[in-house]
Amino acid sequence: MTDVRIAGVGLTKFGASPERTGRDLFAEAGLDALDDAGVDQDAVEALFYGNFMGELAEHQGHQGPLMAEAVGVDAPATRYEAACASSGVAVAEAVKNIRNGERDVVLVGGAERMTNLGTAGATEALAIAADDLWEVKAGMTFPGAYALMANAYFSEYGGDQEDLAAIAVKNHENAVPNEKAQYQREISIADVVEAPMVAEPLGLYDSCPISDGASALVLTSEAFAEEHDLDAPVSITGTGQGGDLMALHDRDYLARSPAADEAAAAAYADAGVSAADVDVAEVHDCFTIAEVLAMESLGLFEVGEGISAASEGKTTREGELPVNLSGGLKAKGHPVGATGASQLAEMTSLLRGDHPNSEYVEGATTGVTHNAGGTVASAVVHVLEVEQ
Repeated sequence: MTDVRIAGVGLTKFGASPERTGRDLFAEAGLDALDDAGVDQDAVEALFYGNFMGELAEHQGHQGPLMAEAVGVDAPATRYEAACASSGVAVAEAVKNIRNGERDVVLVGGAERMTNLGTAGATEALAIAADDLWEVKAGMTFPGAYALMANAYFSEYGGDQEDLAAIAVKNHENAVPNEKAQYQREISIADVVEAPMVAEPLGLYDSCPISDGASALVLTSEAFAEEHDLDAPVSITGTGQGGDLMALHDRDYLARSPAADEAAAAAYADAGVSAADVDVAEVHDCFTIAEVLAMESLGLFEVGEGISAASEGKTTREGELPVNLSGGLKAKGHPVGATGASQLAEMTSLLRGDHPNSEYVEGATTGVTHNAGGTVASAVVHVLEVEQ
């Protein structure tokens, strides 16, 4: 089995770009990744592309070949859809493809165009990641679903709105120097707890924004990287994927995410590491409570202890285990099809030392990314390590 190197990364700025098409966004990210890798389009043997709502936002299906054309790649191209975990799944499949020796160079990433739908339209489009028959038709939205999860967590383990607010404050602070982030501004605990309520106990600043954007990675086999003298010090050494029932009312737990538990266990076993080896994490914080559930699933904190990690300073950029140095979905933004691959792009830059927040993880060798779909009915976890 071959190692998988991350030879190059590319990201657009996340935010509101309603005038830009999905193919325009992905072309920017894909070409930047190829340039970062020093790899020509002709070397790419496949494109794996994540996208969730293209049919609704752009009346466009069959996006794989379209995105290959946009980035100038003449190779088989496949679209992957797993709600907000779409490009995380695409990365997992690309890793398998390279490991099994089928291909040496794969361009993988994702994009989403959302703001052209408006707030109501984007909310309706996002809702199709829930169970339409039993949740959507009853009026369930994702803010409401995650509010149920937050209240269940508070009831079972404790915590309060100020604990969640500390997560939002931390992630906004991390986003300030990140030029790719949608919100490069700090907020206070008071800003969060006094903001308009969206779905109690989650307010406006507990929620990630609606975003447009794209991300891309050039993945290569170790042999290709060495043969072409690529500067690719970061490898994907572990990958895991888990699943759960779609509808919340069918699950055994509201305050835990078994799909992410499963994905994390598989990724750690694949890499031959444990949670204790992790130096830095990028997790799926679509709502502040989601960061808590993610960290506990990753084993970074015991169940019931993740709620206070930010307020106690443990996951801040100066803390013992920085989480979401990119700004996370909360402040960097969440163009859903792009998010999973963007987490790996940010982590790669952090570990290479060329991210604006790399100074806070100087000497780090192991990072983990956590990407979730819906209310974590899908989850993908990747372990990234610096080659020694």
